[in-house]
Amino acid sequence: VEISSLSEKDILVLRLDLTDRSSHEAATNSVLKHFGKIDVLVNNGGRSQRSLFVDTNLDVYSAIIELNYLGTISLTKHVLNHMVQRKKGKIVTVSSVMGIMGAPLATGYCASKHALQGFFNSLRTELTDYPEISITNICPGPVQSQIIQNVFTENLAKSLENSGDQSHKMPTARCVRLTLVSMVNDLKEAWISDHPYLAVCYLWQYAPTWAWWLMNRMGKRRIQNFKSGV
Repeated sequence: VEISSLSEKDILVLRLDLTDRSSHEAATNSVLKHFGKIDVLVNNGGRSQRSLFVDTNLDVYSAIIELNYLGTISLTKHVLNHMVQRKKGKIVTVSSVMGIMGAPLATGYCASKHALQGFFNSLRTELTDYPEISITNICPGPVQSQIIQNVFTENLAKSLENSGDQSHKMPTARCVRLTLVSMVNDLKEAWISDHPYLAVCYLWQYAPTWAWWLMNRMGKRRIQNFKSGV
């Protein structure tokens, strides 16, 4: 059994709402007041989606962008100001394989993750004068978590009725370990997934025509299962 050497002063837990952007500066300042510095920011807040675009209200898309994208870059802005002053730090953002590819039933979620990929890949190019500030995008595939229970659906008031079996997904501990390895080594981007999802990432990157063909075939079945409640 490992015994932690952390004391109470080494731990600070703050409630944070990514959609309440006016609170992000105060939260950042609270952390700085307690620890004196911020070495690593891990952006890991967000919600997924399970609904067809034709059935989905536009305010769902607004909420997804507000939370997954704007909330993330708002918090990043306040923490980055401190890191620029120190000329040191790591900003790690949990994107998704959906930030690399497209998939049915997740148009808004994919859009928000593509936005994060574009933003942080661009931000990295603005920080060339700060070589000790690293930007890492983590792109997990399916991972065992509660994200499915909390997905957006066709409207903001509706929750998903059937979250399905998660046994085929990557264990949470393995995803965390690979994320930490990526952070320590300052990787710019890490795809953390089992096959066949990892293979589809490679197809999407290097043979997109084949990826589109495959996704259309897979997507048709996925939509049928969704409509059948599977």
